[in-house]
Amino acid sequence: MRKLEELLDPQESAWPLVQEWVEGCELPIQVLPPSAVCDSVLADLQVSTRSPLGAIAHGTGGILIDGGWLRMLGSGHPKLSRNLSNWNHQRANGFMLIADDVLGGFFAINGGGLGKDQGAIYYFAPDTLAWESLEVGHSEFTQWAFTVRLREFYRGFQWEGWQADVAALHGDSCFSLYPFLFTAQGSVQTSSRKPVSIAEQYAFHLAGGKP
Repeated sequence: MRKLEELLDPQESAWPLVQEWVEGCELPIQVLPPSAVCDSVLADLQVSTRSPLGAIAHGTGGILIDGGWLRMLGSGHPKLSRNLSNWNHQRANGFMLIADDVLGGFFAINGGGLGKDQGAIYYFAPDTLAWESLEVGHSEFTQWAFTVRLREFYRGFQWEGWQADVAALHGDSCFSLYPFLFTAQGSVQTSSRKPVSIAEQYAFHLAGGKP
């Protein structure tokens, strides 16, 4: 276990690089300030601030992208109380959950539990209930999420008026759709939507859509 002093690197921190990406973001974005537990989150993750992941974990409370459609986890904030440490505790096995969306889709760094491409970002899709490799690493994923390519990724999954619905949704919640997206009848256009706990939805989706 490396000490906190070894993980904090002000001289070679990736934070200025992350800020540069944020400033060039092509979508509405909100960087939440870090919480009082940012040191312990970083120490628990054992990730250096020399990496964008460590810089986000320590330097932010999380990042809300495209009005909160995508939530990148940091050290926690009232708008997004989950942090990279507590959200992964007893929930991730062989991977690290780093972000999620309002449909109950989850992004994770493969630590060997999702495939042979260790370090690659995977997406757990709510319409297939399967992990899919995006074939990029964390830095590439972060840059990609700050561009209009994010909306291309979700093309067909955003309904008319979604911006207002998402703005009213807390960062620890997501929408549960019925009929479910993983069924033939499921559709973001015709299924009913209700806010549910993201933890509840994660358990439901990872269980294959079974209560």
